[in-house]
Formats: sequence, structure tokens, C-alpha cells
Amino acid sequence: MAETQREPVPRVDSGELDTALAFLSFARHCVLKKADGLSDEQMRRVLVDSGTSIVGLVQHLAEAERYWFGYHLVGAALDTETEYGMAVPASRVVADVMQDYQQAIAESDRAIHDLGDPEARIAIPVEGNRHTLRWVMAHMTSETARHAGHADILREQLDGATGR
Repeated sequence: MAETQREPVPRVDSGELDTALAFLSFARHCVLKKADGLSDEQMRRVLVDSGTSIVGLVQHLAEAERYWFGYHLVGAALDTETEYGMAVPASRVVADVMQDYQQAIAESDRAIHDLGDPEARIAIPVEGNRHTLRWVMAHMTSETARHAGHADILREQLDGATGR
């Protein structure tokens, strides 16, 4: 089966922060690309026993962006009233979930650029540790890449499209 969504990995190697952000951005793009051309029904379709859907992955990643970059990194308040996890309520519009993820990404990128130093320490400790921006970016890159892989498998099951 042809890889219809394949793109090259970033070639950025100009500095630690630029390189880290390029790979995080690539992983985010891979997740968003999995939604391209799908209907709302396909986005919501659950194809695995865990109950995961593409829109559920996107919703979860928006929350993760705000949790790690907003809450832990810069100390913003958490909005616990809108936490959904992977379960997307039927009343929540798919386009709104997609837009929310893109907004969360923009907020995270602003926080990254405002700090600008991989050695900068997070505002809210994790289990007593004030990790660095470097750590948060590495964590979110791995989290996003893992879920991009899940989305890739779901997309292949939906219509055969594959690729990173």
C-alpha cells in the first residue's frame, strides 16, 4: 500500500531550542495531518478496544499541551472544567476540537519562545522536581509522536492512508 502522507523529518540543526521545536512541530503536524480529508464521523469512529478515535487523540493532546507548557512550564491555572481526555462528547464539534488543538499549540509555542532557554526551569514542579524547558519539550515530543503513531494506525484502518 502506498504511503500517501509521507513527509521528510525536519532538517533543522541550528541550535538546541530550534531543533527541539522543529521536531515537536513535526510531530504535531503529523497528528493534524491524520485528520485531513476525514468526515466528522470518521474522526469520531472508534476502531480499537481502548475507545480511541482520531478526534479523541487531538483533544487529549490539546489538554496535554496546556498541562505541560501552560500549567507546569509557566504556572497558568488549569481549566479542570473542560478536561475530556480521549472521550469526545457528542455535543463537542470536531472542528472546535481541531481549532482548540491549534490554539493550544500556539500558546505553547509562545511560552517556549518567551522563555527561550532550554535550561529555564518550570514554574510548577513535577513530583518535587523543577525540570527544564528541555525536559518538557522532550516529554511532549515523545507524547505527541506516540499519539501520531496511534493516529496513523487509525487512519490506515479508516481509508488506507499511511505515512508520517
